[in-house]
Amino acid sequence: MRKKVDSPIWPFFYITHCCLHQSLIHSLLETSSPMGCNGSTAAKGNEPIKKIMKPKPWKHSEPLTEEQLERMRDEFWDTAPHYGGRKEIWDALRAASEADLSLAQTIVDSAGIIVQKADLTICYDERGAKYELPKYVMSKPTNMVRGS
Repeated sequence: MRKKVDSPIWPFFYITHCCLHQSLIHSLLETSSPMGCNGSTAAKGNEPIKKIMKPKPWKHSEPLTEEQLERMRDEFWDTAPHYGGRKEIWDALRAASEADLSLAQTIVDSAGIIVQKADLTICYDERGAKYELPKYVMSKPTNMVRGS
């Protein structure tokens, strides 16, 4: 009976194949380093951001009431899925936009969302679809007014 001998080339082939496969995927998506390292938090160019942050304060072109802002947000979320991307990613982004930072980070990580801008205004899914969120869904403008 012949004894089966494991080929010494098999582990090398497997590791090389996996690294080449990852390199191809990441170069197509242009979202990470060629070896698939996602541990970095610094963002330069097209590298993804690992940690999300609060948006910078901003001013709307016209002062808004709470009701107007809420209407704009509802309209955006109702129409956003019709412009492309996957509904479950849009739902996750909405949940993240309405949550505190810690929970938002968990939601984004769990959904596999690739964050291009730390304030979540530009994100991608694992398939490379782009999701752009207006500032008004992420935070309130500094020039809010009371009343109608």
